[in-house]
Amino acid sequence: MAAAVQGGITQPPNSTVYVKNLEERIKIDDLKEALTEIFSEYGTVIDLIAKKNIKARGQAFVVFEDVESAERAIKEVQGFELFEKPMLLDYAKTRSDATVQKEGDEEEFELHKRRRLAEKERKQAHQAAEEQKRLKRPAVSTTVDAAAARPAKAARGAGLKSSNPAAGAVVPDEYLPPNKILFVQNLPEDYDVDGLTQIFGRFEGFREVRLVPSRKGIAFVEYEAEAGAISAKESTSGMGLGAESKPIKVTYQRQ
Repeated sequence: MAAAVQGGITQPPNSTVYVKNLEERIKIDDLKEALTEIFSEYGTVIDLIAKKNIKARGQAFVVFEDVESAERAIKEVQGFELFEKPMLLDYAKTRSDATVQKEGDEEEFELHKRRRLAEKERKQAHQAAEEQKRLKRPAVSTTVDAAAARPAKAARGAGLKSSNPAAGAVVPDEYLPPNKILFVQNLPEDYDVDGLTQIFGRFEGFREVRLVPSRKGIAFVEYEAEAGAISAKESTSGMGLGAESKPIKVTYQRQ
């Protein structure tokens, strides 16, 4: 049954349909089966993405073989009730992996994945920075009297660093924004520049490996551009090295 609610089209036509306002309590497999049954009426569905993590709940992406099929689906399914909730449809903001893989070559597909990963990591870095700002923001007193009762204490503390851990919070290494230099930790002591070059030199735009003479187990790996660093980080993070196969930690250099 179609509902009166209509979704707004904000993106230019492409072969991927973005679906929101889905019932979040339905199991993902059941949801995907229902969506596939509905949208297959309008063309060949080459991929359907629906995830159960909190940020992705209630949303899905339906990838058609062509733009015309997506246009028909949006026109006909907009506002259609699924599990007693009207679906709201729009075109996706970016091309899907399945579309790029179908229309382009392997090089274009790898570039698309690197860009998508970089954008994801930038968003994570932005969210971490916003959380850091929130933690640093002083709490606002709920009463005027309470604020007025402590002026001397505030004056004595002027210019001193707060002992509150939240005030000194920094963005975790895992959420640093992408750049062209990687920071590698937990390296076995017997790994030298040549050994690390064999690992990291396989990726596009590799420049050099730099060890820190005074500190064991860490290194910096530089690339000509972010793209190479992104690929290297994605492929080597958690890789086991040495006799004990100890996993290495690979993050972006803190700027």
